[in-house]
Amino acid sequence: MKQLTYYIDKGNSHYEPLYEYSISNVGIDEFYARQLCTYFIMRGTQYELISNEMYGEEDILVVKEMGRNLSGEDEKSFRGAGIHIEFRSPYEQENFRLLARIPCPSHFDVLRFLLKDVVDVPLVGQKLVTSTEIDEDRGVYVIYVKDLEEE
Repeated sequence: MKQLTYYIDKGNSHYEPLYEYSISNVGIDEFYARQLCTYFIMRGTQYELISNEMYGEEDILVVKEMGRNLSGEDEKSFRGAGIHIEFRSPYEQENFRLLARIPCPSHFDVLRFLLKDVVDVPLVGQKLVTSTEIDEDRGVYVIYVKDLEEE
């Protein structure tokens, strides 16, 4: 794997490149972490992952444009401040309430959280993961969680 490319599905079997990462620019752990995220935020637009593919040495993420990204409460940029994860409520009516933030030493550490259906949210406890996101605009991973008892 030498590059990771996001393509937008424009319909009728038409795909346009959105963004590309090279293995020389980001590590393999970040490549894998990005591939596990349900959503991708870039330039104020939200994209949903619809397909994760490989073609030779290229890994391809096909996304669908969902529209403008809705901001959550207490959003903060982490650009230049290391790798972070935010845990948030998945509910728009709660303004995607912030539950916790944690720094991570590497994208490899982020992978542990992205692979789980249930995560331990610091100072909150165990929660069920509903979706995951890489917010390119703010430089943060976001894990949306709800109570284990919720349906």
